[in-house]
Amino acid sequence: MKLLVMSDTHGDEEIIQTVKNRHPEVDVVIHCGDSELDYKHPYFEGVKRVRGNCDRDKRFPEEELFEVEGKKIYVTHGHLYNVKSTTMNLFYRAKEVEADAVFFGHSHVLGAELVENTMFVNPGSLLKPRGLDKKSYAVIEFKDNLWKFTAYTDNGEEIAQKEFHLE
Repeated sequence: MKLLVMSDTHGDEEIIQTVKNRHPEVDVVIHCGDSELDYKHPYFEGVKRVRGNCDRDKRFPEEELFEVEGKKIYVTHGHLYNVKSTTMNLFYRAKEVEADAVFFGHSHVLGAELVENTMFVNPGSLLKPRGLDKKSYAVIEFKDNLWKFTAYTDNGEEIAQKEFHLE
């Protein structure tokens, strides 16, 4: 399984298409909200997407829960779970929906961690990053009880990589 995850593009529609075109091999493309685009924007074709606090189109769902190769994937923007202060609320929601992986944005801070065998990823922002000066997105792979997180800049330069083994 290979997932492309981005968030917080805040009106930059071209970066969405650029990043999608860079990774045609992925199984699913995910946008974690604050695109500020219309829900039916053509660049969202085939993209799992949720509503962020800056998205005005009410057709965006607040959350998405779906399966890929037997893994439950949960996507939300994060503002409803106060992720700028703590990920504890999001952790409890992940437990409620029995998610294997959680993707969220809102804080614009790139990060990945494995908590009680659940993968949590914030791909950062492709417009206004915080915590580091590089715009970012992530590609997540799962194979043989191993989550692999790779972060890239908006220009496709790899900036981080981590592996997380399930217990």
